[in-house]
Order: sequence, then C-alpha cells, then structure tokens
Amino acid sequence: MFSFNMFDHPIPRVFQNRFSTQYRCFSVSMLAGPNDRSDVEKGGKIIMPPSALDQLSRLNITYPMLFKLTNKNSDRMTHCGVLEFVADEGICYLPHWMMQNLLLEEGGLVQVESVNLQVATYSKFQPQSPDFLDITNPKAVLENALRNFACLTTGDVIAINYNEKIYELRVMETKPDKAVSIIECDMNVDFDAPLGYKEPERHTQPEESTDVEADHSGYVGDLGFRAFSGSGNRLDGKKKGVEPSPSPIKPGDIRRGIPNYDFRIGRITFIRNSRPLVKKVEEDDSGSRFIAFSGEGQSLRKKGRKP
Repeated sequence: MFSFNMFDHPIPRVFQNRFSTQYRCFSVSMLAGPNDRSDVEKGGKIIMPPSALDQLSRLNITYPMLFKLTNKNSDRMTHCGVLEFVADEGICYLPHWMMQNLLLEEGGLVQVESVNLQVATYSKFQPQSPDFLDITNPKAVLENALRNFACLTTGDVIAINYNEKIYELRVMETKPDKAVSIIECDMNVDFDAPLGYKEPERHTQPEESTDVEADHSGYVGDLGFRAFSGSGNRLDGKKKGVEPSPSPIKPGDIRRGIPNYDFRIGRITFIRNSRPLVKKVEEDDSGSRFIAFSGEGQSLRKKGRKP
C-alpha cells in the first residue's frame, strides 16, 4: 500500500488559533438602532458582526478577547476589546478617538487580529490640556474611566468623559510591554505635566540678616494718642505760667507687657482693672494717712468765756 501525505509537518497550533479578518469601520454614531450607544464612545471596545463570534468560538483562543487593529495604509496600530457582536456583516464600529489614532475615515478598511497581552503593572499619562488639573481627584476619575477599557497601547490618545466634558490623555508609557491588558489588574498610574502647562513663578524675597541689633527708634511713633501732651497758650499772649511739653519718652523707658505666669490650660482669666493694685500700708504708718474732717476749727473773733 502506498500512503501520500501532502504536509510533511503538521500545521502549527498558533496559526490554527489565530483570528484575522478585514472589516470596514464606522464610528458609533453610524450604528443603526433606536437605542443610544454613546456608552461605546466612553471606552476602548468595539462592536463586531455575529460571524466573528461564530469564528472565534471555533478557535481555541484565550479570554478575555483582545484584538489588534491595524491600518495598513498609514501603518498605525492600536489594541482594543470587544463589547458586542451585533454589527452588520463586514462592518465593525469603533469609538471616534480610536479612529483618529488609526487615521481612519468612515468606511475605511481595518485589519482585526486576535492577540494575547500581558497584564499591566504601570502606566503613565499626559493630559493634552491644562484643564485636566481642575479636576479635584484626577486619579479617581481616570480609574473610573478605565473600567470601560480592555487594554492600553503606548502612543495612543484616549478620551474620557467627566462632567459632560471630554478630556484627552496620551499614553506615554506602559509596563511590562508597549501594549498591555488592564482587565482585573493592579496597576500603578502616574501623570506627566499637561501640554501647555507653565510652572508658576516664585518670587524669592532676600533674607534679612538677623545679626543686626533691633532698632527701637520706631517704638515712640507707635504710642498713638497721648493725653495732655501739648503746650498751652494764654489769651494775652504772655508766656508766663505756660509749662513746656513733657520730654519725649526714651525707647528704654517703654515697658513691655508682663506675661501671666499663673496661666493654666482650660482656665479663662478676666482682668477687670488694668491698673496696678495699691499696696497695703503697714499699721505703723497709719498716722501719716489723710483723714477727712479731722482738723480743728478757728474763729476770727475770740469771745470771752463767762465765769
């Protein structure tokens, strides 16, 4: 008996499990149907036809399904996941920001291939506008937006929607590879300075030397109003009896405030009288004190006493 084998070597399993098809791509706004599919624009997943699901189910591919999109006319490529298999045959629907990265127009041809990507451990983003700094917690906003993405590619400009405003961020770096999967991963996120951002100028004040002695000449001017410190004038113009103004206070005579050494935490002391208390006079000096109505009366005319 004679046996004839067309292939001397079996076909590698890699080619058997590979999905590679070419589709005409359109933006999500061209998707027919009564339902609004604006949620597709907020992520990094595409919509493929049902025939792709039938073909993928026959292949021994790994999950989650990740794809490499290539525009052969411009040599641009990116990676994405799949959201649904409800598109018309021969057509796939992409987010608008993904079509911009691939330099694709409506109805352009895109090559779709299944790939396996490593799990991400680190990524770095650069906002394309300084307006991104107005967000209170940008890391939390980005983490919430990346839940709608399946993978990241270095060099892509992704778009996230927050408070009815679209922010664009460029993927500057990804680890451990240039294209990584971000599904169920623990990834460290870092930010680069936004485009057009300028550091605020800081004016440095010259440091004053502390070795110079303190100047007390300005203390006198800070005393404010002083009662009865002016000079008097007579109606007749004479200078008799007019006392000169008091001599200016010397800086050394200025008395500083005395701290309350009896202060205790939790106790409030109300000072009713700021004047110093009069010291008590000792008993032996009691004779020198003034006593009202203690004098003797005098009469201008002395009257004789009757016997």
